[in-house]
Order: sequence, then structure tokens, then C-alpha cells
Amino acid sequence: MDQNKENMTAKTEIVESDGSTRRTFIKGSLAVGAALAVPAIITSKSAKAASHAAAVKIGHLEDLSGNLAVYGVQKDHAAQLAVSEINAGLTLKGGPVGSGGLGAFGNVAAQPPLMGVGKGDLNYVNDGGGRSKEAVTFTEDDEILVNSGDDGILGRPVELINLDGQSNNNVWQQLTRKLIQGDKVDCLVAGFTSAEREAIRPIVDQFKQLYIYTNQYEGGVADANTFCTGAICEQQVIPVVDYMVKTFGPRIYTIAADYNFGQLTAAWTKATAPLVGGEIIEEEFVPLSVSDFSTSIARIQAAKPDWVFTLLVGSNQSNYYPQASAAGLEYPMASTVNMAQGYEHRRFSAPSLNRMHNCVNYIEEIPTKRNRDFVQRWYKMFPNDPYIGQMAQNTYFSIHMYAKAARLAGTTEQEAVKKALESGMSIEAPEGTVFMEPATHHAGHYIRLAVADAEHNVQFLREWPMITPWWLHRMGVNLVGKKEYKQYIPDEDPYFTMFGK
Repeated sequence: MDQNKENMTAKTEIVESDGSTRRTFIKGSLAVGAALAVPAIITSKSAKAASHAAAVKIGHLEDLSGNLAVYGVQKDHAAQLAVSEINAGLTLKGGPVGSGGLGAFGNVAAQPPLMGVGKGDLNYVNDGGGRSKEAVTFTEDDEILVNSGDDGILGRPVELINLDGQSNNNVWQQLTRKLIQGDKVDCLVAGFTSAEREAIRPIVDQFKQLYIYTNQYEGGVADANTFCTGAICEQQVIPVVDYMVKTFGPRIYTIAADYNFGQLTAAWTKATAPLVGGEIIEEEFVPLSVSDFSTSIARIQAAKPDWVFTLLVGSNQSNYYPQASAAGLEYPMASTVNMAQGYEHRRFSAPSLNRMHNCVNYIEEIPTKRNRDFVQRWYKMFPNDPYIGQMAQNTYFSIHMYAKAARLAGTTEQEAVKKALESGMSIEAPEGTVFMEPATHHAGHYIRLAVADAEHNVQFLREWPMITPWWLHRMGVNLVGKKEYKQYIPDEDPYFTMFGK
């Protein structure tokens, strides 16, 4: 990934309605190890025409160096792509969910049923014919990137200020204050690990900063200023555990990163497994600094599980996979992070990721036309990138969603944009339709069960066109009606107390 250590100039080509083209140039510094990366100011021809207006500032803070840079550089590029499109007058389809709502599975009649004018008997004149087998009641658009009619946001160019958190929580806190107090960003998009998020969230709340957290995580954040657009445990843990228990057997060995993400996701697993006939035979929590897994591999071999649930994070911990493969460990695996985020199936030689299963909201290999088009746009701008991960796609659609919410609000004033994001918005992302659930500030996602084979090819075994976030509703959270600023944990829910101990 040496190309990410150098200043880069990329260009995109926008095709006008008359067939002519215009280009947008991006200059961004990915200065590895620097405390402050040089801000990437992204402009287009039309945005320059509106340069008399103050820029809309999006602060983007990710790890461009250190243990977590394998994810952060992708997310930085995603932000650059989204901002370049917004400044070029483009937007993803979507808006407040209205007539028809979100798609679902249903039984479809051959013709619309016709009812007679009866007196309370509701007789069919024509019942619509025989019902079909279960079918999708909506058609997903292939083309999702369309003209917005607005170069930039509300006629103002968008400035992306992208900084390097250096995989260091102290640096994260310093740079968050810089972006909020010094740069006065209109929107903050930031954070890979839950530890990073929780390090900066008190600062976010102190200044009532609009904050979008784009990562897959353990769930539970109920914060009036924070909008979480990544997948959470009810969208990932429950479906993959159910599938793995039914397919491979009940005995589960969990190996997880030893911080709040790994611990809380393991708690979800421990609670879910008994409900589908599974059991946790052993849990192991590994510090993020560990890269030698010989002891863990020996413990797994001794435990003889039916399958292994891996919740490992960062470049250090991803070394588990080639080491386990070299040791002859061939148990089926499941995860909520690996493959879709750190592209281990691309980085490591086969068969290190053989039989790795993950319920993802995005992975580069999704075979739909909308995603293939997105992948082509990405590599046109960043031809040397090795992969487009789940968190990168989330960053991309989240910045487009922010632009859409600001246009709906008619202002970039932060409280007004927060209310717009609470209006019941959907957006057509490369993954499929994404819905921002107002009460919990979490996203409903299109979830797919992906698996890598012995050659590291990816197949999709199951699809759920929309899994909505539901757990915080169980906890009584409604951020529209009552502002909160905390993270709920599984021990606060009797559901986990009953099954998770």
C-alpha cells in the first residue's frame, strides 16, 4: 500500500447531457505518521462558480497510519469520492420514505384483486388469481447516481478536511477538538474502533457536534448527536450464528479483540447461541497488540469446536488466519468484521480464509449492477487501491446522506440537519437501500451472507433486503422524543441476563 503514503492527484470525468465531459481534480495528502494530514479541498468547475459562498466543511478523521490504516485509507478515499461527486452536482437516489415505504418479501397476486360494492361482506369480484411463490415486492434500481441540481450543498462548495488519527486515541481526541473548535466543521465523519468512537464522543456531545459513525460495531449507542450508519449485532451476529449452528453444529469457540467491540459482540453471541441451539464452549479475548496466535491455535485444537467465531481487528490480529491455516486448523469460521473490512481473503494466500462466513451490509464482490458501477467509479479515481471494504462504502453513502439531509433542511445549521436525518430518510447505496431509523439513529441495511471458498472466491448464500435495527427500541430509546447520550450494554437487557450468562 505504498501508494497511500504519497500525495495523490486523481481525476474523475463527468459526462454531461450533451455528451461533453468535465473533470474534477482532487489533491489529498495521506502523510503517514504526520500529526495533521494536509486537508483535501475538493472542488469542481461548478463549485468554483459558487466560491463566493462559504464552503460546507466536512471533517473526516480516520487512521491513515498505524495498526488500523488498512481500514482508514479506504475510508479516506471513500470520503474523497463522495465529496467529488457532490461538488460535481451528483447525488445518490433517496429521500424521506413516502408512499410504498421500504421493500420486503411478500406473496404477489397475478392481477390486482377487485372488490365488489357489498354491504360489509367484502366479496371478491376477482381475487387477483393464484398467488405466486415468495417474491421481492420491489425492484432495485440499477442506476443510483443521478443529477442533484445542486453543485455542492445548497450552492456552496464542499471542503473535505481529512486528518490522520494515527491509530492513537489521544491523537483522536486532539484532532477532534481541532476539527470542531478550530475548523468549525459542519459535520464530523470519523472513527473505526469503538474505542476511538468512545474517546471522542464526550467531545462531540460537549459541543453538540453532528457526528456520523460509519463503522460496523457492537451497537447500543443512543446519542442525540451521533448517527450510526454501519451494521450492528442484530443485523450480523444473529443471522450468521443461526446459519452456522444449523449448518456445522452447536459447539462454538469465540476468539475476540479485547476491548469493548469484541467483548460486547461476544456477549451478543453468547446470548444468541442458546436460542438457535448453540453453545459457547470457550471464549478468548486477545489484546490488539498481539500478532502471534500459536497459543490460541493450540487452545482451539484442544477444544474441538464445530466452528470458530472470530472477532479480530487490525493488522496485528489478522495474522491469526495465515497462522491457523499453516497449523492445519480447518474449522469453519464466522465473523462480523473479517473479509468485508480488512479484505483478508485478498491479502493472504489461499486457503487462509477458507469457509469464512460473514453477514455483511457491503463487500466489494456484490454482483449487482449498481455496485459494479460504484466499483468502476472508485477504481477510476484510485486505480492503485487494493480493495473497497464495508466501512469505505458506509463512509461514501453517509456523506451523500448528509448532503441530502442538508438540502432537505435548507441549511447546514446542525440542529436542523439532525432533524432532517430523523425524518425517515432512505438512500440508495451500492449495497442496496439503506434506511436511517429516526428513533435510534441507526441504519437499516441490506444484509448478505458471504462465504469465501478454498480459492478465496466469494459466494452469497443468503440475502435479507432489509434488517432494521431493533435492540435499542427494546431499551425504550426514542431520540426524537427524548435526548440521550450513552451507550447501552447487553447486561442492561434481561434478554442477555437470561440467556447470556
